[in-house]
Amino acid sequence: MDATSLATLWATVALVIFLAIAVYTKVPGLIAKALDARADKISNELEDARRLREEAQQLLGQYQRKRKEAEQEAADIVAAAKREADMLAAEAHQKTEDYVARRTTLAELKIGQAEREAIGEVRASAVDIAVEAARTLLAGKIDAKAGADLFKASLQDVKSKLN
Repeated sequence: MDATSLATLWATVALVIFLAIAVYTKVPGLIAKALDARADKISNELEDARRLREEAQQLLGQYQRKRKEAEQEAADIVAAAKREADMLAAEAHQKTEDYVARRTTLAELKIGQAEREAIGEVRASAVDIAVEAARTLLAGKIDAKAGADLFKASLQDVKSKLN
């Protein structure tokens, strides 16, 4: 036998002895248990990850619903504010129209009163001028005593007609 074959034979014998000792000390079972434990640990971690993912999906759904509710509430608030602003604008417009109508009516009343006062003043001036003219005319035609009596009678007549 040559040296290479002898070395191969001893290597094979050592391998068989190693394998026999490994089987005798139950190393393959330990390795299998370790691999099974690792597989169980990985399986548990995968289950935890799946459960956490489901919880995260549920939370995401809840937050999306809450966001939609908040957006709807904000839209409702904006719509209510717009309606209130429209009502206030319409009310202000109506109050402005009422104010203008009241001011117009008041101005018309003042104008009517001023017209009546002006007519009264013109009448009073006309009466004063007519009386003065009549006195002047009569003074030239009638003596002072008769003129004073006629003036008093005319004045009483004009006063009674004006009142």
